[in-house]
Amino acid sequence: MLIGATLGRYFAARFLRMIAGVFLTVFALVYTLDFVELMRRAGETQGATAAVMARLALFRTPSVAEQVMPFAILFGSMGALLQLSRKLELVVARAAGISAWQFLLPGFLVALGIGAFTVGVYNPVAAGLKQRSTEIEAKIFARSNKASSGKELWIRQRSVDGQAIVRAETAIEGTTTLAGVTVFAFDDEGVFTRQIEARRAVLHDGYWELQDTRVLAKDEQPETYDTYLIASTLDPSQVRQRFTPPDSVPFWQLDEIIARTERAGLDATRYRLQQAVLTARPVLFLAMVLVAASVSLRFFRFGGIGTMALAGVTAGFVLYVARQVMESLGASGLVAAPVAAWFPAVVGSLLGTLALLYLEDG
Repeated sequence: MLIGATLGRYFAARFLRMIAGVFLTVFALVYTLDFVELMRRAGETQGATAAVMARLALFRTPSVAEQVMPFAILFGSMGALLQLSRKLELVVARAAGISAWQFLLPGFLVALGIGAFTVGVYNPVAAGLKQRSTEIEAKIFARSNKASSGKELWIRQRSVDGQAIVRAETAIEGTTTLAGVTVFAFDDEGVFTRQIEARRAVLHDGYWELQDTRVLAKDEQPETYDTYLIASTLDPSQVRQRFTPPDSVPFWQLDEIIARTERAGLDATRYRLQQAVLTARPVLFLAMVLVAASVSLRFFRFGGIGTMALAGVTAGFVLYVARQVMESLGASGLVAAPVAAWFPAVVGSLLGTLALLYLEDG
């Protein structure tokens, strides 16, 4: 017996409602914690008003919430199935001759649809907002000691002007721009010559362009410049790659970034892995529904709900650890990127299917 369109829409709505509820709850929690942390960092920083911090937290949250979306699928699916079981709707469906595979089909379709949506729409939007947030953060927190996030960047270079160590409070992702910059300059003998402080620094071919600069040299009065140039042998492509983590690149731009990185003779493994991970995401979400079904189809009147919930959490945690391990191996080049990305999704789907077959068909 095939599940009817009306019943299928009803089950799909239950899955979608529960998954959305879990995700929005996590989203709100992440946003609140990030807003509180930003207000703590802001202190008396000029321009760091509550409204600006609220907007900055809103721009940063989608990228963080994206990482926990598989758990939203898992817990949302568990919640939907337990709710249907508590109301005996699954009992009625089984009495009408509908198997578990049939009433789970709407959940599978919802998971695949959410996976496609997150890859094609949500991920590009989240990546764009994250890059925008780095620009706002650099503009507000640059050269603010109280606002340092603990993620300082250090670069060492050698040029015709001698040696230099560049320290920056933050970098604007996708660019070669640094904010809150301090340059410690040395001569060819390694003797310290001057310290240069700048609000912003942009790397061009062959030189750094420093803006709003103050130069401090031994036995000399400090001098200020609107623009100050420092010679550099650093490759802008290499610097841009270092400042742009893979999760900050929208899915639709990964092909271009990979091609550009390889043309520059750089390693594009991280970007290839990110592309494979996003491509495998719908299947990973499908695996989460299967795992949820394998631990949530026990009827309420049989008891053991706490045990089922614990089993679901454990299964999700194991799958998460497996995914992190495989992605680490893929990033290091020990495992091919497609294998590292698809292994957790495929294995999770197979194990979930096996468990469900055992429960339903013995």
